[in-house]
Amino acid sequence: MPDPLNPADLWPTPPGAAAAKKAEPQRWVWVAMEPQERQMRMRELGCWVDWLRTAFELHNTITHCWYRHSAVLEHLTALYAGWMRTYAGEEEPGRELAEADWINTLHAFIPRLQLAACAAGTHQPPPLLVPPPADSAEAFDLYVRLSDTTSAAAVHPAAAELGRREAELNAPL
Repeated sequence: MPDPLNPADLWPTPPGAAAAKKAEPQRWVWVAMEPQERQMRMRELGCWVDWLRTAFELHNTITHCWYRHSAVLEHLTALYAGWMRTYAGEEEPGRELAEADWINTLHAFIPRLQLAACAAGTHQPPPLLVPPPADSAEAFDLYVRLSDTTSAAAVHPAAAELGRREAELNAPL
């Protein structure tokens, strides 16, 4: 809503300016979605996974219960979001091989999409989570505060090279 006290809001909007404004990229963070949106997007992803299983002959790789396994769901979500950007998004300079890159990513993900326990067609629930030890939060906090990994002075492993590059940039003309 325009603010009548803000001079910038009083200027007319040039024709096509609204269309020129780039849309915010769609994010797929399942837990951050409202239930109605989550259900709609799950159906959308389900249609795409059915297509993927057929188009890339993954019917024996991606089980029918993929949506019941959070890790597989996240991997397929990432593949779908990448596929949408690659095949339905706008072309970006320097992405001439985007389709080939996506296919390579798909093949790299295949081992993570396979569920040996469910391969016979019957869903097997994921193993139960092992509860953390009672003092694990305190142990983690202590580690973060006191370990050399998190408390040692900052030292760049290529400090000498960075120094040379900075000297070249700041060399007198």
